[in-house]
Amino acid sequence: MGDRCSRRAFLTSSAAATLVGFGGCSSLTGSRTTNRSDGTNRGDATANSPAETALSIDQTELEPLDVRGAIYIPARAFNFYQQWADYDPDVVERDLGYASRVNLNAIRTWTSLEAWREEPETLRKNVEHFLSTADDNGQQVLLGLFDFAGKEPTKQRLNDTDPRSATGVREPSSKIMRNKQRWDEPREYVRWFMDHFGDDDRLLAIEIMNEPGWRSYVQQFARGMYGTADERQGDVALTVGSTSMANNSTYADWGVDAFQFHYNFAESPGVYEDMLRSNRDIADDVDVPVWLSEWQRVRHATGFASEPPEDQKSSNYSSLAPLIHEAGFGNFFWSLMVKPAFVPAQRKHGVLNGLFHEDGAVWSLDDARSIKAMSGDPSFDGTQRQKWPEWASSVKDGT
Repeated sequence: MGDRCSRRAFLTSSAAATLVGFGGCSSLTGSRTTNRSDGTNRGDATANSPAETALSIDQTELEPLDVRGAIYIPARAFNFYQQWADYDPDVVERDLGYASRVNLNAIRTWTSLEAWREEPETLRKNVEHFLSTADDNGQQVLLGLFDFAGKEPTKQRLNDTDPRSATGVREPSSKIMRNKQRWDEPREYVRWFMDHFGDDDRLLAIEIMNEPGWRSYVQQFARGMYGTADERQGDVALTVGSTSMANNSTYADWGVDAFQFHYNFAESPGVYEDMLRSNRDIADDVDVPVWLSEWQRVRHATGFASEPPEDQKSSNYSSLAPLIHEAGFGNFFWSLMVKPAFVPAQRKHGVLNGLFHEDGAVWSLDDARSIKAMSGDPSFDGTQRQKWPEWASSVKDGT
């Protein structure tokens, strides 16, 4: 796979020491102060609004980004097992067609160990259809194999589609991850995937696991699965879904071919811009791609599970898209489809995210235009509808 970044190269990067404070999923506490070349102070959480930030950056003057993506899970699926167990080709073709309307050229999603256990050949055919559909729409896929985010994968949770109780599930279970004697089946799944898709140029990269984080047993499992994939690696890059750039100091030692970092929320544009600048310093100093593979909006709430102000419980990608575009990061926003928050801790507060309704209307025209602008074209004509889907109305006011 060419030159790989070693841990030594990563840790000696000029800005590495500045990254530890930038968490992946939640917003930061406190503020940082940075002066832009135009003299504007962007580090004060109260200094400017998301709208002012968006207006201060003319995206038409910026170069198009090489990777412009969204995280995808069908609107009515609440975990990735459901995405594949109830796979609907018509829905996938419709939804990835919507992605092409805003010039997305990448999609991030995951397969499912649980679906593979039940029907491996069905899963293979469905993944093949998904990749072909993405390719038809000019999109490469960042496809993950395992996910630590979510609750333990009981049968009830895997199949629960009630918005009031449904949840994401981790795959595999913590019991399997903690016991190396039970890793044979996950290794078989990895080998199966690599044998079928390890050389597939419709893939942007193969993500071994999403957010192993700092827990030692999860890291050990993820490293074991990475080693299994590496043994059969073809031409497709291998990566890990990292909560923050700091986590990559571990994954660099494994020999990953691309770095990721996540930062969904920030209390102010200034905080987010500081994070992007620090991570840009790292990205410029390593010889592998670096992607911001989860982001959402500015919101004035501390912590990933905190209740936001009432007017900040829905999507506002235009509050961050210009900053991300200016920083030059290939990226994936959460999420392509309008749906109740994936995380139950947010859903209980009545949080909704996403760009496209199932009928093709968008939640926000400003969001659609700022996302499409990352391709060099900010024009977008469509219908805006800022109303909860009827099928999800039971959690509009929280759970």
